Amino acid sequence: MTVLAGVGVYVPEERVPIEELAERIGLTPMQVKIFRRYHGLGEVARAPKEGLIDLLRAAVADLEDFDQVKHRIRYVLHARSFSVVVPYPENPVRELCDELGLEHASAFAVGHHACSSGLLAVEVAGRLLAADSDDDPQALALILAGEKAFTPQSQMVPDTSFFGEGAAACLVQAAGERDRLLAYAVDLRGEFDDDSPETAAEYQNIYADALADAIKAAVDRSGTPMDEIALMLPHNVNLVAWRRVCRRLGVPTAKVVLDNVPTLGHVFCADAFINYRTARQRGLLRPGERYVMAAAGAGFGAAFAALVVEH
Repeated sequence: MTVLAGVGVYVPEERVPIEELAERIGLTPMQVKIFRRYHGLGEVARAPKEGLIDLLRAAVADLEDFDQVKHRIRYVLHARSFSVVVPYPENPVRELCDELGLEHASAFAVGHHACSSGLLAVEVAGRLLAADSDDDPQALALILAGEKAFTPQSQMVPDTSFFGEGAAACLVQAAGERDRLLAYAVDLRGEFDDDSPETAAEYQNIYADALADAIKAAVDRSGTPMDEIALMLPHNVNLVAWRRVCRRLGVPTAKVVLDNVPTLGHVFCADAFINYRTARQRGLLRPGERYVMAAAGAGFGAAFAALVVEH
């Protein structure tokens, strides 16, 4: 059974008020008020002097005992919201693997599920390790998540959120006792592979229902009653979106870790892992409790996904 063997995170100290971002992007004062008062967004994390490799390196450095286990890493997966995350011909993941002594590992990107690609990466890593378990039951996969907001498109989600910079690193193992993956569900909606205003409006219209359905599907597959889910670790889009999802699920918003939404922004595919660290720091997870990681994204169509994990 797939387990999360360790999670490291890096969030830069610098914060940029959304008013400053709005000025760069060309938003109106009324749009800014809606983001701040309605969506609950205030500032985002930024690392202007750090490149993508610096963000990912810092997240790996936060992993406990990484040097002692890195020889067991067989796969390195970079979970991406966007298909292109650096200018050609840069390859920060390969460069980081060489720097860390992971030349032996197979490194590749996981995408096309937009901002839910981090959850897909956990599922893919688990499947790869399970297939190799007879050869090396102690093998690990390293998931990297995090991107730079280096283009106008990667600075905000229209009418929804602002992207923040940061990174996460997650070690995955085929079996273990802590943070065991019980179920994964994803709903892929190819009809949203379209940039028209009508499609964008329809995506917003079905968003809460579709994400709630994906969460419910994963919870049902795990054999867990919804009221026994102790916590939800969300993607950090905005507060009102999660209130709507919670209403549809009949779950109190107090069970959703929303601490980082107003201060970090939407840190691409790293949100769930960053929120995992926040939950651990706040003592919100106890052994044996089950929690949900959930995310949605649009790009090549839309993806609504959820994992159920037992701590």
